Amino acid sequence: MPGVLGPDGTVLDLRPLTDDIHGSFLAGGGVAAAREALVEGALTPVSDASDLRVGAPVARPGAVICVGQNYAAHARESGAEPPTEPVIFLKHPNTVIGPYDDVLIPRGSTRTDWEVELAVVMGAPARYLSSREEALATVAGYTISNDVTERSYQFDISGGQWSKGKCCETFNPMGPSLVTTDEVDAGSLRLRSTVNGEPRQDSATADMIFGVIDLVLALSQVMTLDPGDVINTGTPEGVALSERFPYLVDGDVVECEIDGLGRIRQQVGQA
Repeated sequence: MPGVLGPDGTVLDLRPLTDDIHGSFLAGGGVAAAREALVEGALTPVSDASDLRVGAPVARPGAVICVGQNYAAHARESGAEPPTEPVIFLKHPNTVIGPYDDVLIPRGSTRTDWEVELAVVMGAPARYLSSREEALATVAGYTISNDVTERSYQFDISGGQWSKGKCCETFNPMGPSLVTTDEVDAGSLRLRSTVNGEPRQDSATADMIFGVIDLVLALSQVMTLDPGDVINTGTPEGVALSERFPYLVDGDVVECEIDGLGRIRQQVGQA
């Protein structure tokens, strides 16, 4: 069921407004409607919220657009120069799972990697935008994404494009909630990841080569972004690809955290 956090942290039932948090809800002024309902006290608590599975904060995205090498240090640890234009690839939308769901290592894989990322959820169509103000107005909010990647598929058998390493089942945990653009400054968020409690990534969105609004503006020139679409904005240094850390194995626990957005946690299993 769709829900919204009240001021005291109580999960409130959004079903009087929508059957789910999807593109149609966001495009139809859903964020504003939810705010109004909160102010008016029109929503009732979910009595068994702690017993329910938490799903991704946007249902059935039409597209997951990913930005590669968007932190200079990560580009260097990948053996590449920082890009002068956004590097774009697509991830199958059916990779999106909830923030606490298990991640499955593909059969035979020995190089499955983690990537904490700030994810942008679109709230309005974006097509040939002409200003940063226009771009910001199309964004519904932000969430945390773990852009899980199989590096052998990405590089060794890629055929020249990265999506093979990005599209395995369960490879895009997301959540725990959708935080609206007025609640955080997307340009100054600290993001971190750990594996089995040991630090891996620790950086800030201020170090992105292309910021959130610049990415939305640039993407709108080469594709139409629809409400509910997700943009994974890139990951900082500290992944296994750097050869400083081992790749994921069955039983590992990955946690990704971004200030103001919360924390997500995945147990790693075998497909």
